[in-house]
Amino acid sequence: MSIPTLWRTTGQRYKLAGEICPACSEYIFPPRDVCPHCTESAGPVHTLSGRGEVYSYSTMFNVPQGYQEQSPYTVALIKLEEGPIVTAQLTDVENDSVEIGMKVEMVTRKLREEGMEGQIIYGYKFRPLMAEAA
Repeated sequence: MSIPTLWRTTGQRYKLAGEICPACSEYIFPPRDVCPHCTESAGPVHTLSGRGEVYSYSTMFNVPQGYQEQSPYTVALIKLEEGPIVTAQLTDVENDSVEIGMKVEMVTRKLREEGMEGQIIYGYKFRPLMAEAA
């Protein structure tokens, strides 16, 4: 990942920064110029809750370069409370314990190391929702 791309996507990767369409009030992730729901101009920036549920999932055994040390791992489609569906790796859960409908929350974790220098790339993953303190 180039340094400009790294800085440009920091909000999306660390805070799930999306948008709310001013025309149709739909939530959008990742941010884009045009709302995919109504084709009007998108915005303003809004940080999504990071909570949702597993919509679908698959365990990866044959993984891309840079992810070998994590293999096997589970990738899921997460339907966020606000509506958008995001693709993310699951963490802090055994692969055979994942279920459709499982409540999850976003956490920031190491994704991979990149380049000769071993630049660590962080981003979002999802883990089972921790019980809230009473």
